[in-house]
Amino acid sequence: MALTLSVVIPVYNERATIETILQRVLETPFEKELLVVDDRSSDGTREFLQEYRHPQVRTFFHEVNQGKGAAIRTAISHAAHDVIIIQDADLEYDPAEYDRLMEPIERGLADVVYGSRFLGGPHRVLLYWHYLGNRFLTNLSNMLTN
Repeated sequence: MALTLSVVIPVYNERATIETILQRVLETPFEKELLVVDDRSSDGTREFLQEYRHPQVRTFFHEVNQGKGAAIRTAISHAAHDVIIIQDADLEYDPAEYDRLMEPIERGLADVVYGSRFLGGPHRVLLYWHYLGNRFLTNLSNMLTN
């Protein structure tokens, strides 16, 4: 049985990329719903989303900017599918790689999978301190969840 996806897309001032990311996520070959939460954008993103219609996309609007974490919590509270993927709207992560995230879950090898901008392929130049911070958080997560 193929797992279904709830793709959570927190959005804040992403007018330049929102249309592209929605298209790319919708093109993935999974049964899915997209849960887009606008966290009170002021660059035209909010207006675009108010007009945007697609049967697989549900949009929620924060009346006050509450931050990315709150946008994610809002979307997760409405998620109705087997697996939740958090997709940033800035095009840094490629929805074409969802199959790589889903594979360990579908095989029963993992309950949670985290993507990494440090593994494989070309990526943005990252600061040394970002790398160390990510290593610390990964090790802490591994210690707490075995």
